[in-house]
Amino acid sequence: MRVDITGRHVDVTQPLQRLIDHAVEKLERILNDRAVSATVTLTKEKYRHIAEIVLHARGDHTLTGVGQGNTWPLALRQAQAKVEQQAQKLKSKWTEGRHRRAAGKRTAETAPLPAAPRPPRIVRGRYPIKPMSVEDAALRLESGAEAFVVFRDAESDSVNILYRRKDGNLALIEPD
Repeated sequence: MRVDITGRHVDVTQPLQRLIDHAVEKLERILNDRAVSATVTLTKEKYRHIAEIVLHARGDHTLTGVGQGNTWPLALRQAQAKVEQQAQKLKSKWTEGRHRRAAGKRTAETAPLPAAPRPPRIVRGRYPIKPMSVEDAALRLESGAEAFVVFRDAESDSVNILYRRKDGNLALIEPD
């Protein structure tokens, strides 16, 4: 990242340069190297020290902070705090947008939205109910490709249903 330092009525010394570099490095870490350039302007008016940090980030974002104090570290700390707050807000917008876009892609890929919910279609059919024993119904279920057998029990004269369960066993449904 490019850092430009301007001093108005101030000589920028080596210790002051280190203070500025330290403040800008922290801001750059927060933005995950998305900071393009920074301009630091130091102004001294009588007893006031004024530090202004203008940071340019990717996507045409400009973060600005001005700090005042009676020493340079105090003024730089205030300006850095203001820019840091803006950087945190910008970073959260970037990450939230990324999460929202990723969530939108996931839902779009996994489950397309139906145009309009339709009620299930009822298909009517006829099924012959023959009188037989439970054992005969089991043999018919084993031999055929049917998923179930509806039959009239020869002993009790009630209508029963015999079907194959997921575990491979047969299940019998009897009326009460």
